Amino acid sequence: MRMRMPVPLGRREPDPFARQQPLRIRGRNVAWLPPLVVLLAVPVIDWFTGGNFRVISWLVLVPGTAAAVCRVWTTALFAALAMLTYIVGDNSWPHQERTGLPDFILVALGGILSVLACAVRLRGQERMLHMRAVVDTTRRILLRQLPPDVGGLDHAEIYLAADSEARVGGDFYDIQPSPHGTRVVIGDVQGKGLAAVEAASVLLGTFREAAYYEAEPGTVAERLETRMVRHVRYCAHVGRDDAERFATAVLLDFPELRSERTDWGPDLAGLDTLTVDVVNFGHEPPLLLSPHGVRFLPLREGLPLGFGELAPLERRTATVRLAADETLLLVTDGVTEARDGRGVFFPLREHLARALAAGAPALDPESLVRLVRDGVLAHTGGGLDDDTTIFAVRRASEPVRRPPGTPM
Repeated sequence: MRMRMPVPLGRREPDPFARQQPLRIRGRNVAWLPPLVVLLAVPVIDWFTGGNFRVISWLVLVPGTAAAVCRVWTTALFAALAMLTYIVGDNSWPHQERTGLPDFILVALGGILSVLACAVRLRGQERMLHMRAVVDTTRRILLRQLPPDVGGLDHAEIYLAADSEARVGGDFYDIQPSPHGTRVVIGDVQGKGLAAVEAASVLLGTFREAAYYEAEPGTVAERLETRMVRHVRYCAHVGRDDAERFATAVLLDFPELRSERTDWGPDLAGLDTLTVDVVNFGHEPPLLLSPHGVRFLPLREGLPLGFGELAPLERRTATVRLAADETLLLVTDGVTEARDGRGVFFPLREHLARALAAGAPALDPESLVRLVRDGVLAHTGGGLDDDTTIFAVRRASEPVRRPPGTPM
């Protein structure tokens, strides 16, 4: 749903140029067709024109058309064909006056410039594909692909970047099984661009380590706060404009899903409800969906990560119970602050309530995140002003059997 799956062994990666080729029919490259049509059409039109009106010099459009959609050698071939066709056409029509050397120079010069333009275009495409590969690698590291039913939880997630070219932003999420329980985090770094991506990466790295080794969720929360403060201080020390950066986040801890419950993974048999410890760092409160309706979790809202020094009180953890038929939905402000053309915010809770009342299978995590995504895109007309993350999680219907000693 959110990442490209690895290519199976024995299969080759598709050609990057082929993926960028706009003219393909049933997988076949037909980029040569438009310049060929122009090459054949110009002499025919020139035959039917009379008097002093000649269009044979329009053959200069042939290499120009090829430069926009073909490779360099194909463009050079069409440039040569255009010059040859010009010579034949200009000397073969007895009822037409010859245009002579000036127009031939125009066609030849147009062919040379078209070949150069094609080379520049392809170099730009290669640079763009390289940068996209770097972005995809960064995204795979930042938002790693989560296996299904990880840590005894069913989950689904959709990430939509506001910048369709960058395809990565300051939103982050992860699930970390541990000997102490399964921990989940979702957050949103203030701001955009590479600085926000860097802050998200340091927070995720801290979460993945602390969530596995620390026994108490409060300690994990303290580690996240400390790491955010250190990152902001480092940026200020090196003269970067990140002195006021912060992040909102929600930390979930499922202490009953301990990896030592059985030899092969969490054993959920006999558990009608799960205890969930929640720490909120100024983030949107999670929504709890059940067959009976939709409600926000009653949480103590804390300060965002990076502001802990403003209120150095002990951070309190809220504890809720999650039934087997209940699903938690966590979103970033790209959902709650999405606006339509009139400036009206997306009514998330009402949208979900209507879907449940209509009998939609919204309690399944995958169906739920798709429902929210479609609602947000329909509300905004397909445009997003902020990065958007939709994350749904619930207790797995069947426990996952994972060999011991294989942490994520």
